[in-house]
Amino acid sequence: MDFQLTDDQRALRDGTRELLAGRFDRERLRAAVEDPAPDRALWRELGAAGFFALRLPEAAGGVGLGLPEAALVFEEAGRALLPGPLVACQLLAGTVDGVATGERIVGLCDGAREPVLWEHPGGCDELVVVTEAATGAGVDAGGTQGRTIGAFRSAPDQVSCAPFASVDPLTPLARIAHAPRMAPLAGLDLPRLRREAALLTAAQQLGSAARTVEMAVAHARERVQFGAPIGSFQAVKHLCAQMLVRAEIARSAVYAASVTGGGPDVTGAKLLADEAAVRNARDCLQVHGGMGFTWEADVHLHLKRAWLRAECWGTAAEAEETLAAGLID
Repeated sequence: MDFQLTDDQRALRDGTRELLAGRFDRERLRAAVEDPAPDRALWRELGAAGFFALRLPEAAGGVGLGLPEAALVFEEAGRALLPGPLVACQLLAGTVDGVATGERIVGLCDGAREPVLWEHPGGCDELVVVTEAATGAGVDAGGTQGRTIGAFRSAPDQVSCAPFASVDPLTPLARIAHAPRMAPLAGLDLPRLRREAALLTAAQQLGSAARTVEMAVAHARERVQFGAPIGSFQAVKHLCAQMLVRAEIARSAVYAASVTGGGPDVTGAKLLADEAAVRNARDCLQVHGGMGFTWEADVHLHLKRAWLRAECWGTAAEAEETLAAGLID
């Protein structure tokens, strides 16, 4: 069995990287820090490029590709730190009108968790709240906590929420207190939706982990100390090598999970990608030294995004418990 990327997959990855480099460069990234609302023009351009309709059948106006290709695209989005509810729009492109083309932006909340957090509340045209387990942490038809199971649409202007402090300046958050539903979304495979949300989030983490390796290596080559590039020092070499190992292990896990789509594979991929993103950002910061702590350096943006994504669609503690339980059964 050949797990190497095909020529078409490489072209898709390279084309996505080229598109994001041209439309969301460092200058745009820094501007987004000050104004993190999704860029509607960029969103429509992503829609025209098939970013959201990637997995829809061609008969429905999609590209007709699969989860492995979506993982490649989201890896590039994570590498560029592209903000916005990307996972939500990918997963709901065939369910909510206008999302596939980028004309409308939809938010997706995990209503089974507490608190129920909504990313980019000011930039969404619609909100979908997903609950699956009867845990009492969901949002029911009346908007109160209850035992409702399913996926429900809500109009943003009818949602009662309050700003919630976000560690990532590119991802504003709101805590939902009351979300009256407009209509249930029928036909959604909720366990599959959760798995795919976790996998696409893991792909973003992988992209960030790979990018911080590049940043650390580039700085280690350029920064001179004691008359030599710091990359020639053994301690720095080891840091960079460990970063690369973490990123490549996560890459193997994410790519494999995108092929199998299995629950344990996705859980393991998310766990490894989260670890790679967070620890690589920390090590990248260490390689940069004192300047790595400054606002002007981009390292902190990767670290903050990694922290945020690590809490989305399954935490490390939950993944470890799930995988351990699978070993016992």
